[in-house]
Amino acid sequence: MPSVYSPDAASYILQILVSAFLAVLFLQSGIDKVVDRRGNRAYLDGHFAGSPLARTVGPMLIVITILEVSAGALSAVGCALLLLTHDSMVAFLGAVIAGINIIALFFGQRVSKDYAGAAALVPYFLLALTAIYVLAEH
Repeated sequence: MPSVYSPDAASYILQILVSAFLAVLFLQSGIDKVVDRRGNRAYLDGHFAGSPLARTVGPMLIVITILEVSAGALSAVGCALLLLTHDSMVAFLGAVIAGINIIALFFGQRVSKDYAGAAALVPYFLLALTAIYVLAEH
Protein backbone atom coordinates (compact mmCIF):
# COMPACT_ATOMS: atom_id res chain seq x y z
CA MET A 1 0.00 0.00 0.00
CA PRO A 2 1.43 3.39 -0.98
CA SER A 3 2.12 5.96 1.68
CA VAL A 4 -0.47 8.72 2.11
CA TYR A 5 2.49 11.09 1.98
CA SER A 6 3.44 10.04 -1.54
CA PRO A 7 3.01 12.31 -4.55
CA ASP A 8 0.53 9.84 -6.07
CA ALA A 9 -1.64 9.84 -2.95
CA ALA A 10 -1.46 13.63 -2.72
CA SER A 11 -2.51 13.97 -6.35
CA TYR A 12 -5.44 11.61 -5.80
CA ILE A 13 -6.57 13.54 -2.71
CA LEU A 14 -6.31 16.82 -4.63
CA GLN A 15 -8.45 15.37 -7.42
CA ILE A 16 -11.16 14.31 -4.99
CA LEU A 17 -11.16 17.59 -3.05
CA VAL A 18 -11.18 19.89 -6.06
CA SER A 19 -13.98 17.87 -7.69
CA ALA A 20 -16.05 17.94 -4.51
CA PHE A 21 -15.53 21.70 -4.16
CA LEU A 22 -16.61 22.40 -7.74
CA ALA A 23 -19.60 20.08 -7.32
CA VAL A 24 -20.83 21.95 -4.24
CA LEU A 25 -20.13 25.38 -5.74
CA PHE A 26 -21.87 24.85 -9.06
CA LEU A 27 -24.69 22.55 -7.99
CA GLN A 28 -25.76 24.98 -5.27
CA SER A 29 -25.61 27.95 -7.62
CA GLY A 30 -27.27 26.16 -10.54
CA ILE A 31 -30.03 24.60 -8.45
CA ASP A 32 -30.70 28.00 -6.85
CA LYS A 33 -31.20 29.46 -10.33
CA VAL A 34 -33.69 26.69 -11.14
CA VAL A 35 -35.59 26.83 -7.83
CA ASP A 36 -35.63 30.65 -7.50
CA ARG A 37 -35.71 31.56 -11.16
CA ARG A 38 -37.91 34.61 -10.59
CA GLY A 39 -35.67 36.04 -7.86
CA ASN A 40 -32.51 35.46 -9.88
CA ARG A 41 -34.10 37.03 -12.96
CA ALA A 42 -35.20 40.11 -10.99
CA TYR A 43 -31.71 40.52 -9.51
CA LEU A 44 -30.03 40.17 -12.91
CA ASP A 45 -32.50 42.52 -14.61
CA GLY A 46 -31.47 45.19 -12.10
CA HIS A 47 -27.79 44.30 -12.26
CA PHE A 48 -27.62 44.62 -16.05
CA ALA A 49 -30.17 47.45 -16.42
CA GLY A 50 -27.63 50.03 -17.51
CA SER A 51 -25.40 47.76 -19.58
CA PRO A 52 -25.40 46.66 -23.22
CA LEU A 53 -26.47 43.21 -21.98
CA ALA A 54 -29.80 44.46 -20.54
CA ARG A 55 -31.88 42.85 -23.30
CA THR A 56 -30.10 39.51 -23.07
CA VAL A 57 -30.71 38.67 -19.41
CA GLY A 58 -33.22 35.89 -20.14
CA PRO A 59 -31.02 33.93 -22.55
CA MET A 60 -27.92 34.61 -20.42
CA LEU A 61 -29.67 33.20 -17.36
CA ILE A 62 -30.59 30.04 -19.26
CA VAL A 63 -27.03 29.54 -20.53
CA ILE A 64 -25.44 30.22 -17.14
CA THR A 65 -27.91 27.86 -15.43
CA ILE A 66 -27.12 25.07 -17.90
CA LEU A 67 -23.38 25.61 -17.50
CA GLU A 68 -23.57 25.68 -13.70
CA VAL A 69 -25.74 22.57 -13.39
CA SER A 70 -23.57 20.75 -15.94
CA ALA A 71 -20.31 21.71 -14.22
CA GLY A 72 -21.70 20.74 -10.81
CA ALA A 73 -23.22 17.45 -11.94
CA LEU A 74 -20.12 16.39 -13.86
CA SER A 75 -17.92 17.34 -10.92
CA ALA A 76 -20.13 15.40 -8.49
CA VAL A 77 -20.30 12.30 -10.69
CA GLY A 78 -16.59 12.69 -11.41
CA CYS A 79 -15.82 12.84 -7.68
CA ALA A 80 -17.80 9.64 -7.13
CA LEU A 81 -16.02 7.96 -10.04
CA LEU A 82 -12.67 9.04 -8.64
CA LEU A 83 -13.55 7.38 -5.36
CA LEU A 84 -14.88 4.21 -7.02
CA THR A 85 -12.65 3.76 -10.05
CA HIS A 86 -9.84 6.37 -9.82
CA ASP A 87 -10.92 7.63 -13.27
CA SER A 88 -10.69 11.42 -13.54
CA MET A 89 -12.19 11.99 -17.02
CA VAL A 90 -15.70 13.05 -15.93
CA ALA A 91 -14.33 15.30 -13.18
CA PHE A 92 -11.95 16.82 -15.75
CA LEU A 93 -14.88 17.66 -18.02
CA GLY A 94 -16.69 19.23 -15.06
CA ALA A 95 -13.67 21.42 -14.37
CA VAL A 96 -13.47 22.53 -18.02
CA ILE A 97 -17.15 23.50 -18.04
CA ALA A 98 -16.65 25.26 -14.69
CA GLY A 99 -13.86 27.33 -16.25
CA ILE A 100 -16.03 28.21 -19.26
CA ASN A 101 -18.87 29.20 -16.92
CA ILE A 102 -16.61 31.45 -14.86
CA ILE A 103 -15.37 33.18 -18.02
CA ALA A 104 -19.01 33.82 -19.00
CA LEU A 105 -19.76 35.23 -15.54
CA PHE A 106 -16.58 37.33 -15.64
CA PHE A 107 -17.57 38.75 -19.02
CA GLY A 108 -20.98 39.77 -17.68
CA GLN A 109 -19.49 41.39 -14.60
CA ARG A 110 -16.96 43.36 -16.61
CA VAL A 111 -19.51 44.55 -19.19
CA SER A 112 -21.86 45.66 -16.41
CA LYS A 113 -18.88 47.47 -14.83
CA ASP A 114 -19.15 45.46 -11.61
CA TYR A 115 -15.40 45.32 -11.19
CA ALA A 116 -15.56 44.07 -7.60
CA GLY A 117 -17.85 41.24 -8.69
CA ALA A 118 -15.49 40.39 -11.53
CA ALA A 119 -12.51 40.40 -9.16
CA ALA A 120 -14.34 38.04 -6.79
CA LEU A 121 -14.48 35.46 -9.59
CA VAL A 122 -10.70 35.30 -10.02
CA PRO A 123 -10.05 32.81 -7.17
CA TYR A 124 -12.76 30.51 -8.53
CA PHE A 125 -11.23 30.71 -11.99
CA LEU A 126 -7.80 29.89 -10.60
CA LEU A 127 -9.34 26.92 -8.80
CA ALA A 128 -10.95 25.73 -12.05
CA LEU A 129 -7.61 26.04 -13.87
CA THR A 130 -5.90 24.12 -11.07
CA ALA A 131 -8.61 21.46 -11.25
CA ILE A 132 -8.10 21.06 -14.99
CA TYR A 133 -4.39 20.57 -14.44
CA VAL A 134 -4.74 18.23 -11.46
CA LEU A 135 -7.44 16.13 -13.15
CA ALA A 136 -5.60 15.77 -16.47
CA GLU A 137 -4.10 12.35 -16.99
CA HIS A 138 -0.33 12.72 -16.72
